Amino acid sequence: MRYALTALLLLSAARAQSAPDTLNVAIAAEPPLLDPTASPSAEIARVFNLNVMQGLLTVDARGRIVPLLATGYTVSPDGLTYTFRLRTGVRFHDGSAFDSADVVAALNRARDPKSGHTHPEYYAQIKSVTAQGPATVVLRLSRPDNDLLFNLARSDSVIGPQGKEAAQKTNPVGTGPFRFSAWNRGTSIELTRWTGYYDKTLPKLSKVTFRIIPDLNAQLAALKAGDVDVIGYGVGPENLPAIRADPNLGLLIGGSTTKMTIGLNNSRAPFNDIRVRQALAYATNKPEIVQGLFFGQGTPIGSHRTPSETNYVDLSRAYPYNPDKARALLRAAGYTDQKPLTFTFDLPAQYQNEVRIGQAVAAQWAKVGIRAQVRSIEFSTWLTKIYTNADYQATVIGHVEANDIGIYNDPKYYFRYNSPRFQATFRRYQSGTPAQAAQAMRDLQKILSDDAVNNWVMEFPTIVALRKGVQGWTVGSPIVSLDVTRVSWQR
Repeated sequence: MRYALTALLLLSAARAQSAPDTLNVAIAAEPPLLDPTASPSAEIARVFNLNVMQGLLTVDARGRIVPLLATGYTVSPDGLTYTFRLRTGVRFHDGSAFDSADVVAALNRARDPKSGHTHPEYYAQIKSVTAQGPATVVLRLSRPDNDLLFNLARSDSVIGPQGKEAAQKTNPVGTGPFRFSAWNRGTSIELTRWTGYYDKTLPKLSKVTFRIIPDLNAQLAALKAGDVDVIGYGVGPENLPAIRADPNLGLLIGGSTTKMTIGLNNSRAPFNDIRVRQALAYATNKPEIVQGLFFGQGTPIGSHRTPSETNYVDLSRAYPYNPDKARALLRAAGYTDQKPLTFTFDLPAQYQNEVRIGQAVAAQWAKVGIRAQVRSIEFSTWLTKIYTNADYQATVIGHVEANDIGIYNDPKYYFRYNSPRFQATFRRYQSGTPAQAAQAMRDLQKILSDDAVNNWVMEFPTIVALRKGVQGWTVGSPIVSLDVTRVSWQR
């Protein structure tokens, strides 16, 4: 009896000392649906990309494009044929086998502008997608595309089982190390370990719960109380001193590809007038926002690219804060004290950092007589009204995708920017030699700045707060994902 009691006590002590194998992660907004190929919401990719769903390729911690569901690929000398070798023995979470037919179906849908896919323009150069047996897929292009491999590494290129596209929106099935378990509307999303994953060393955790907590202070309170283990993004810089002072918490800070953007409808008055767009730029004090709102965390930018991305051009001083120039441009455009520039300014309610920026710039603009009528709208409404229908005048949002300057190549994108000069330069970027593409990328940034298409405020840094003992969390990846596949607790 005594030996049995001793053994029981030792077992209990071992259990008490063992590391947990579940994780709770705070996110700011609820995804509108759960398929990253069916909505541009970054929340979907943050939860499901890499964790549940995978593509042919991904980007590793060193920024290299590497195989994922592919094991390798070759490119023809003329750059028009890509041949991908696929992993064998891989199964979807529903038990069905992954093979070339799933890839063909996914990429044919992706390149079809009528399919409802998020970004068919990423695949516009693909002329055909064919299977050569169950483990080989061949892509043939109409012209070379320097972005193709990176686009195939995006969350927009994840592969699901063919024929189940509609169901993916609420019950996503993938090949990743976690499987979707539950969507508790308004509260959380749960993922559980997929025991059939092809890499038996992953994942490290048995369950991950993404808790939806829009309020930044509530996120911090939950972290301090141990109700969440990680704040995955968007930590308020004003909370950094409190986090640093807590011995139970840690911080990870790095660069990002998030471009805090005041988006303007270039096809609708008043922003179809470049003088008005330039006036807005001169009336915006970006350093004041970075220092005053975000305690120096972040970097002012002047086009649709961040210092964390290759071939970045610093255009943050192209329109230095100059109220007098702003007033002169407004007068030239026909606006006076008696007839002030007035427009609606829609802010996505769930994103507090965007709301803060919007309120701050509206106050700055007021100093030169600009009347921005601030409205708070739900993000689901923002996606439909602004992103899909371009029914707006001005808004603010963080564009988180890396290397996404190509969105300005699409006149139907919600900025409604239509520039033959930009489009010709983008073609040169897509199909040129590496040196030509690099110069074209620099030129593209300058064109956007010259045209004052939008008002790019800052690169918003990656700031992650986590409880001591959480390990394996990384920052700085250009791929949108709160990747928990290698996260674990220190033992």
